[in-house]
Formats: sequence, C-alpha cells, structure tokens
Amino acid sequence: MSAGFLIDSFADFARGKNIDRPTMIRILEDVFRTMIRKKYKVDDNFDIIINADKGDLEIWRFREIVDDNSEDIWDHDKISLTDAQKIEPDFEIGEEVAEEIKLEDFGRRAVMTARQTLIQKIKDLEKDILFQKYKDLAGEIITGEVYQILSREVLLIDGEGNELNLPKAEQINKDRYRKGDAVRAIVHRVEMHNGNPRIVLSRTSPVFLERLFESEVPEVYDGLITIKKVVREPGERAKVAVESYDDRIDPVGACVGMKGSRIHSIVRELQNENIDVINFTDNLELYISRALSPAKLISMKIDEERKRVSVYLKPDQVSLAIGKGGQNIKLASRLVGYEIDVFRELDGVEDEDVDLDEFSDEIESWVIDELKRVGLDTAKSVLKLGRDDLVRRTDLEEETIDNVLAILNQEFE
Repeated sequence: MSAGFLIDSFADFARGKNIDRPTMIRILEDVFRTMIRKKYKVDDNFDIIINADKGDLEIWRFREIVDDNSEDIWDHDKISLTDAQKIEPDFEIGEEVAEEIKLEDFGRRAVMTARQTLIQKIKDLEKDILFQKYKDLAGEIITGEVYQILSREVLLIDGEGNELNLPKAEQINKDRYRKGDAVRAIVHRVEMHNGNPRIVLSRTSPVFLERLFESEVPEVYDGLITIKKVVREPGERAKVAVESYDDRIDPVGACVGMKGSRIHSIVRELQNENIDVINFTDNLELYISRALSPAKLISMKIDEERKRVSVYLKPDQVSLAIGKGGQNIKLASRLVGYEIDVFRELDGVEDEDVDLDEFSDEIESWVIDELKRVGLDTAKSVLKLGRDDLVRRTDLEEETIDNVLAILNQEFE
C-alpha cells in the first residue's frame, strides 16, 4: 500500500466526516510518529512532511556523522562515517545526514495497522465532536425525525444522521409517534455510553416550556420579560411565573398574546397542556394567591419556618383550588415553594349548605355518586337523613357512611 493511497483514502474519509484540514494533518502525523517509535524507539530526530491535498508523504531521518570509533556511535541521532558514506561518498564527520524513509520500509503489516488506526482515530474524533456539539446545545430546542419506535424510547435522527434518544419518561403521555414525524424537544443531557455519545432529549422538562416561550414571545427572547419559574404536569397543566422590568409591558398579556395567539401554539405543541401564566411578585401572600388561580381566597396563614401555608376559601372555590386530580394545588405548591393546605370557610353564614362535589378531595367520587343516586346532593341533606336511613337506602358500607358523616359534620362545626 503506497503512502499516496493511504493518505488519499484517509483524507477522503476525513472530509466525509467534516474533519478540518489541520486536525486531519495532526492525526496523520500522530499515527506515522507511532510507526516510527515502534521501529526506531524514538522519533525526535524525524521530520514528517504531509501534503494531504496531493497525497504526498515524506519522512526524513536526521543524524550527525561521528567517527567509527566514537562512544556516541550507538546514539539514535548519530551515524558512523562508514555508514554515512554508503549513503553519499563525500560525507564528512560533523555533518548531518538527512535520509528519506519510505513507507514501504516499515513493512506491510505496520502500514495496514496504520490504516486501521487512522480510521479508528477519525471515528473517535467524530464521537468527540458529536459529544461536544450536543453538550453545547444542552437546554436548547432541536428537531429530529422519528426513525424507530421502541417500547421504552423513540429513536430520532438529526439533520446529519446522528441518533437521538427520546425515552418514555421524557415523552408527554399523549404524544403519539409515527416513522418520519418531525419532533421538537430539548437536549436534556449528553452522556458517554460504552464509548459512544448518547444524546437524550426531553419534552417533559420545564426548560422545554421555557424555550417554547422564548421562541413564541419576542419580549421573552429579548430579555424584556423574565421567566422566573416553570412547573409542569406534562401534557396536563403548567404554571409559569413571569416578570417584566419595564412597567410599560404587561408580562402576562405579552406571553398570552392577543386572544391567546402566542400561547396557543405552545399549548398545541404540548398536547393541549393547560398553561397558567402568573405575574411574579416578591409579596408572598399575593404570589400564593395568584398561584392558586382561578380559585379566590378569603385569607391565609403562612408558617415560614415550616414552609407551610393554610389557605381559607368559600366552599365553592375549594375544588377550583385543588384542581383535577389535585393538579392545581400541587403545581401552586411547587411554584411558591410552600406546602399548601386548603380549608373551607363558611364565612359566618350558619345555614349555608355545601354541594357534595365540594368534598371530592376527601370523599371518593363513587361514594358521592351513590349518595346522589338516592337524591342527596348537599352536605346538609345527607346529615338530615341520618345514619340509619343512609344504611337502609344506600348500598354503602356502615364504615363508609360513618366516615362521610364525620367529614360532613366537621364542615359545620
């Protein structure tokens, strides 16, 4: 295998992988220096001249001529006068011999090893470049194309054919993929797995929602509006606290857009995730009140030491504060960094009745449905009927009825 063929094939391979010329030359030189060290033990008196464009390679060995009887004759950078004159008859002691070493002199096996080493080095470099590229893109939105759907992850490819991973845990539950679909996600993390870069994407990360706001709301992108915090139940509900440093800009209005135009495309991208945009404030009481929107609070008690807050609401506001499956209160707690406890307040009206649906956070829905089946839809109607009649008229266990009565009685204490 000639030097020209080896360098040409390597250069073509390197160019195909977008490896720049200086890097290509450095790798070639490293490999040839390794060959030299294997054969000659050292390489400091060798020069390597590579012209990758022409496929040229020159290896020159430099040695100083010494007397045949000199003590230095065995040094790697010395040559005896007799040996030097075999190269050129008129050489004299003290002169330097520049001797060209041909690639063929290293032997066929060494050249084949060099070729394999070159290819491997390019592959390793390619992995490093890919790893670094995506490391720099961490937290940014990219688009990939679905090419394989597995039970635990979806595999995508980027524009350069690199593999990207979207694990099940990083997918929105309502996401459905087909081969060829274009999928937007953020680069969640990049890790080395068995020597290969593994690029993990996410659509459930709060950062993904943050980046979507940046892409849809120019004021966020320009830094006029700051996103203070994002909390999500992916695909279901999210709360985003925003703040503007310019009094002329309404941060909530800017993020939502005219008739919801700006937020609509974000909601659609997130499989109709319900997004509450909240005006951030340092006033904790006001911030908690906004976080529990759309529920309206009567009052609250904040325990800063235990990081807990008790909020009091009218009975018809309790289910709004708690939200479907407890989502609203859970997200509000995470947004403000306090555990929130909800309490009903009857506001001093003694004869006020409460709809049974308002107790859905304490009484299971099938129990409420059974009470409604026998015509009981308010707390007082159940209490008025009494324990014995409830046992007789409903299909509920006595223990369940006692539990319901205890909860309802507590409401009116």
